[in-house]
This record gives sequence, C-alpha cells and structure tokens, in this order.
Amino acid sequence: MRAILDRLRGHPARREHAHALYVAVVEQARRPVFYARLGVPDTLDGRFDMIVLHAFVVLRRLRRIGPEGVATGQTLFEVMFADMDRNLREMGVGDLGVGRRVKAMTKAFMGRVGAYERACAAGGASLGAALERNVYRSDAAIARAEAQILADYTERSMQSLAALDDDVILAGRCAFAAAPADDAEAP
Repeated sequence: MRAILDRLRGHPARREHAHALYVAVVEQARRPVFYARLGVPDTLDGRFDMIVLHAFVVLRRLRRIGPEGVATGQTLFEVMFADMDRNLREMGVGDLGVGRRVKAMTKAFMGRVGAYERACAAGGASLGAALERNVYRSDAAIARAEAQILADYTERSMQSLAALDDDVILAGRCAFAAAPADDAEAP
C-alpha cells in the first residue's frame, strides 16, 4: 500500500532518501556515549530527546537547500513519526492512546526544534542552555557542563552537514561530527 501511495505522490526516491536520513539520525542518537558519558537519561524520553536533537540538525540543513530540501525535511518528519507510531503500538499502547501520544510527541518535537533554532540564532551559550532545559531538565552545574559539551557537539555536527553538497544530503547521506567520546580519545 505504501508503494502505491508513494507512486501517487510522485516521490518514492524522496521517501527512500528521507528514510535513510532517519536511520542515520537514530543510529547516531543511540550512541552509548550520550547516555554513559554525557548523562542523557537512558529512558524513552532521553532517547526521544536525542533523536529530536539529531533530526533538528538534519532538518536545519535541509531547509537551507530550498524547496527540495524543505520537501525532503517534511518527508523525514513523516517517516520519523510513522516509526514512532509503530513503536508505540509495538510497546502495547492501544489505538486510542497512540494518537494522543503521537500528538504530544509532535508538540514536544516542534517546541524543542523551535527552542534550538532560537538558541542557534542567539549564539553564545544559548544552545547549551536550551539543551539543559530540554534534555537534562535540570539546573545542576554538572548538567550545565554536559549540556555545553552536547551543544559543542551539535554545532560541530551542523558544520559537518553544512560542508556536504546539497545533492549528497538530498540523496539520504549525512555525516555527524565525531561524538564527544571520540573527541576525548583524540591526541
């Protein structure tokens, strides 16, 4: 059925490329370093927050491409929330609860993306503060330090994606920066 809908929409390659981007986002978001070294809560919420952060980086880059990037970003969003819907159902959430939870997740996603975008525009330590509020939900000094490391990583990831040709990311390939653990191991 999905293949038929894709053909009717006329963009099966876009869906395939958006899916590849989503897989890259999830793989990067699941890296143990974020949970073990940076103290991101290893919970459903913490994992959701890391997916949102990495999706934000990709979506931000796609928007800079123009209309084709925006369309690919929209498809990435659709792929992501279809997967979240499927995951909720696999976890045993009933049909009535899935819609409510997906709506709440969509609202949380949009709020975080907006906060990260405003923080990037403001510069300085703003992104670290936004990550502290949204990922760590704490004002403890240790969370502040971890949030700033995560912000630095996020900024490096945005630079890595900015260095890619538009055609590369539109084809579903992306390259995040080295994860913070990799930084600590570098000479």
